[in-house]
Amino acid sequence: MADETENENNLIPADDRIIQINIEDEMKSSYIDYSMSVIVSRALPDVRDGLKPVHRRVLYGMLDLGVTSSKPHKKSARIVGDVLGKYHPHGDSSVYGTMVRMAQEWSMRYVLVDGQGNFGSVDGDSPAAMRYTEARLKKIAEDMLGDITKDTVDFQLNFDDTLHEPTVLPTRIPNLLVNGASGIAVGMATNMAPHNLSEVIDGTIAYIDNRDITIADLMQHIKGPDFPTGGIIYGYSGIQSAFETGRGSVIMRAKAEIEVTKSDREQIIVTEIPYQVNKATMIERTAELVNEKKIEGISSIRDESDRDGMRIVYDIKRDANASVVLNNLFKYTALQTSFSVNNIALVNGRPVMLNLKDLIHYFVEHRHEVIIRRTKFELSEAEKRAHILEGLLIALDHIEEVIKLIRASNTPEEARTGLMEKFGLSDIQSRAILDMTLRRLTGLERDKIKEEYAELMKTIEYLKSILADEGLRMQIIKDELLEVKEKYGDERRSKIVHSAGDMSMEDFIDDEEIVITISHDGYVKRTPLTEYRTQGRGGKGALGSNTKDSDFTEHIISATAHNYLLFFTEAGRCFWLRAFEIPEGSRVSRGRALQNIINIPKDEKVKAYIKVKNLKDQEYLENNFIIMCTKKGTIKKTSLEAYSRPRANGINAININEGDQLLEANLTSGESEIVIALRSGRAIRFNESTVRPMGRTATGVRGITLAHENDEVVGMVSVNDPETTILVVSENGYGKRTELEDYRITNRGGKGVKTISITEKTGDLIAIKNVTDQDDLMIINKSSIVIRISVSELRVMGRATQGVKLINLKKDDQIASVAKVVREEDEDVEDNPQIDENGLNDDSSIIEND
Repeated sequence: MADETENENNLIPADDRIIQINIEDEMKSSYIDYSMSVIVSRALPDVRDGLKPVHRRVLYGMLDLGVTSSKPHKKSARIVGDVLGKYHPHGDSSVYGTMVRMAQEWSMRYVLVDGQGNFGSVDGDSPAAMRYTEARLKKIAEDMLGDITKDTVDFQLNFDDTLHEPTVLPTRIPNLLVNGASGIAVGMATNMAPHNLSEVIDGTIAYIDNRDITIADLMQHIKGPDFPTGGIIYGYSGIQSAFETGRGSVIMRAKAEIEVTKSDREQIIVTEIPYQVNKATMIERTAELVNEKKIEGISSIRDESDRDGMRIVYDIKRDANASVVLNNLFKYTALQTSFSVNNIALVNGRPVMLNLKDLIHYFVEHRHEVIIRRTKFELSEAEKRAHILEGLLIALDHIEEVIKLIRASNTPEEARTGLMEKFGLSDIQSRAILDMTLRRLTGLERDKIKEEYAELMKTIEYLKSILADEGLRMQIIKDELLEVKEKYGDERRSKIVHSAGDMSMEDFIDDEEIVITISHDGYVKRTPLTEYRTQGRGGKGALGSNTKDSDFTEHIISATAHNYLLFFTEAGRCFWLRAFEIPEGSRVSRGRALQNIINIPKDEKVKAYIKVKNLKDQEYLENNFIIMCTKKGTIKKTSLEAYSRPRANGINAININEGDQLLEANLTSGESEIVIALRSGRAIRFNESTVRPMGRTATGVRGITLAHENDEVVGMVSVNDPETTILVVSENGYGKRTELEDYRITNRGGKGVKTISITEKTGDLIAIKNVTDQDDLMIINKSSIVIRISVSELRVMGRATQGVKLINLKKDDQIASVAKVVREEDEDVEDNPQIDENGLNDDSSIIEND
């Protein structure tokens, strides 16, 4: 019976030892575990440092091994072995392959490993075996690892729990954006394009300054991807989509030029190819297409690449058109390919699709945390050291008693206890005193301790201020980013051009010639140039615009519909507008308030403008300048490139001093002659080269000295055409033309020379323009009467003359502004003798007064 009971208790039926599990559920669970392991621990980069675990382990392993940029190269096999044995227990090919890629200039926009030996080629050649190659860290990689010993990041146990490795690097480099990443996980993949470091840092700083910045505004700084192999990015739409959503397709083209040989044969020369294209395979495939007659017109293909650069030559047959052949190459070969952007990275261990702003946000958050942790570590270390120094200072202040106590003690432990009890010292302080050498008792050493302690207290105070002030922490991030930009920033390699698919409003609008008028109160309109007729000199004019009594036309701009206009306000701000965006109106209509079209503050008046062809031609932007002048005679020169990124709310164009205002802004080529005129009738001439280019927010330098307290600048012109003459107009309707050479060149900032003889009859000087015989003048008075006369009717006169009467003015009326327009070829000047308000003929005779 007992045996039966034992049997019942110990013998369990076989079915009860097997756990029944649904195979479908088990497969799901196991596969999810596997896929998450691949996603988190292998295939996707961390959003903070832009590295996958294998990259991070290679860089940290090299640092751990001491293979820094200042040390000699070390065998790759040694580095790979170290990384394998300590941190990455997978195949050596994965580690070596990772290190090789980080050393390839055609794979990484900013190389992290300095390789020595054969590390492969853009033709797809394999690198030499790791026993033959050597490597060490690049300086930029050291900046990714900097401060890692200061408790800036979390560490985790390695695979066998014997060592610790970082979970992320405390990188100063926004590596995910500048170097990109690619990887295939389970159920998802990432493919992130590299970007230019200087642009990314500018964008990051802009984000720090304005957390509400839009992606469109960020794109003013970060133009688009910047591939290590250069090439041309064809079209903006893919870039915009990638930046805004995290997904997009960027079309890449080779940099190709058509050249003509001495024998009049055309050649296509390719010097840069799209990113990740194997050059040898591309040439081989092209040769196959030529042989198969899918691409015609090519007689031979040669790869003339050498250590100085890439050069692929396509010889074109005599009867073929090189442009057509090139388009076919783009269509059928890897000379044009696409890069599919898929911005997926790990955020807090989870894969997330990220747009441009997200990527910058998480990097800044990471740097912020690193700054806080580093500061806390440094503060802790500083306080520990200060604590020890405080003990040493106490000991030095009571040195006789300390020596006596130590000599009377039988053991070090007894001496330590005695010091703690007698002087109220801590255990650490008392141990430091016992370890102190006799030389620290000298006066010099004592002073050193006091100096060190004083410096430490300043450091502690500064570190505490960092922890208490987020603004200060953000400034540290910006300063460190600017330091990185200074060290590693470079020019963009990939040029971005418009594609045929980038259709805009301009493509549907005729680029006709127009006249844009802006009234004194800020009403603007555009009118076809043909609506204005030409009248004889001395004419009464035609009604220009139906403005209200207190308003009058102040600016007349001759432009084409596709031009850009830069408006400059008296407060020194710049706003953008395309000419066709201005509402159209008849010659007599009032127009529309400028504040209703662009975001100009209501209390600011537009005082000047710049008409530019476009804002996308980099060469045009870099080789042209904006010269600005204020009423008080200050002049400033800035590159047009600084004003090429339109913002809805405008930008600061010049810093205006109190009591001054912006008066003029001209577009120049950098080699113009500048003439500035004063209300008092004096003018100065100097070369533009005497004014150095300055930043947007600078104030400028002295251009001319005012004749008296109530004097002011009335205008500025820039001249680079030898046929140009200088036209000046007084407020009572008198004007004249004078040769530029009549104005002698003087030093910038002087008082100038007489430009017109000012009398009570002429009134003060009101305007200065640079004109030729091909120009017409638009003269507008305050009662809104407009007259158009041909400049060729005005003969050239001496500098000190009074001039001729240009327009008959009614009583108490005065000229408001003068503008020049280009005359239509088929326009004739009308012979229009005028009758003044008293019914008398005006012979408009020339009045000279030398």
